[in-house]
Amino acid sequence: MKFKNFKIRLLQPNEGEAFFNLIKNNRSRLEDFFAGTVSKTKTLEDTLLYCEEIQEKIKDFIYLPYMITDTNTNEFIGLVDVKNINKDIPKAELGSFIDKRYEGKGIVTEATELVINHIVKEYRFIKLLCRANARNKGSIAVILKNCFELEGTIRRDYKTTKGEVVDLNYYGKVFD
Repeated sequence: MKFKNFKIRLLQPNEGEAFFNLIKNNRSRLEDFFAGTVSKTKTLEDTLLYCEEIQEKIKDFIYLPYMITDTNTNEFIGLVDVKNINKDIPKAELGSFIDKRYEGKGIVTEATELVINHIVKEYRFIKLLCRANARNKGSIAVILKNCFELEGTIRRDYKTTKGEVVDLNYYGKVFD
């Protein structure tokens, strides 16, 4: 998938170092909202092992990490991931983030829209979910611009890397 000077595709087996650099450059911003990824990518070595796990999850259709690449620099600048896939319904949860240098330019919003269109067509999802803490204004903006609706707030639902247990807003979008 492509738009402007960006491409989106699944993380490839040989891209662990690029993935590590993206996380490293944004670690402090991601700690509260991508706790699992942050905890598994503390070092390059940890990240390479984690990327091997990710490749198995892709094969097993339980996790799909779509990387956003700036085609001018050929570096990863963001991620739209599809997780908590339930093949029976079928439904999944989306998460996303963008490198701090690219924030506020609509890139992750457009990338999310492309990923949504792709996975709904390709995998026939009938429902997608997004979770966001009320303080995560950027993610909420992306969610709302992609026409998700607030379904409710689950209290004390997520533990940040600092150990804080926070409420999460759940947003949903259904497809025919």
